[in-house]
Amino acid sequence: MKRIAIFGVLAAVLVLGFVVFKQEPTPSPVIEPVVDESAIVAPEVDALEEAPAEESEQPQMVEESAAEEEEVQAADQPIILAQADVPTAPAEWKFTEGTHYARMVPTQPTVGGADKIEVAEFFWYGCAHCYSFEAYVDPWLETKPANVRFVRIPAVWNALVKLHAQLYYTEEVLVKNGKIKNPAQFRAAVFAEYHQRGNRLASEAAIMDLFQIHGVSNEDFSSTWKSFEVSQKLRVAQDLARRYSIASVPAIVVNGKYRTGAGEAGGYPPLMDLIDELIVRESVR
Repeated sequence: MKRIAIFGVLAAVLVLGFVVFKQEPTPSPVIEPVVDESAIVAPEVDALEEAPAEESEQPQMVEESAAEEEEVQAADQPIILAQADVPTAPAEWKFTEGTHYARMVPTQPTVGGADKIEVAEFFWYGCAHCYSFEAYVDPWLETKPANVRFVRIPAVWNALVKLHAQLYYTEEVLVKNGKIKNPAQFRAAVFAEYHQRGNRLASEAAIMDLFQIHGVSNEDFSSTWKSFEVSQKLRVAQDLARRYSIASVPAIVVNGKYRTGAGEAGGYPPLMDLIDELIVRESVR
């Protein structure tokens, strides 16, 4: 009986413990999820559903093909040289390459530097056409564009023509050294001596006399006439005439690239217009 009573007590304790356990359940532990950052993928956004940005924040988008097209168009546009008083290109050119002027390929050297567009006139004091051309060149020189340099280059074809070329370069050096005060007057006097007075200036002595009449001493003339500077200028003139393929005078070469003359242009007035147009071609490129 005593054992039965003990077993009864134990059973009651177990039942009581079971009831308490059911009423107060043990809380489950919180398990933190493990996140693999490499597996995170940003959600795709439908471009049509994206809210438009403010106008000030809108980026400028250029497609690659469009950018290439703009580059091609830019390459076709003329490059404006940075120089004063640059002429404006006309809607249509008046003169035609191959008819009114020849383009030299490759472009040849010039007397001066690349800072200006060079217009060179090849001439001979004994040429009647060169004498007539003076009436058109002189007024043009007073109004030529600021980005243009004008030079004269004497022909050197034969002994007499070369003698007159030496006359011209002696004149040029004496003008530079201040020995000839009025170069335009002296130049006109040389033309008049040949074409009006019949003085062919066919010797050094005859040329010296002309310089002496215009105030140049025989000593200054002789030292300049035989100088290295004049000899060098003659060599340059001969080389340029060969490079430019000068076959007649007066001939005009613009910037070592374009060669023309009155015959190609159709006379002296259109030749001056052609020179201006070639200057514009070189100014706007």
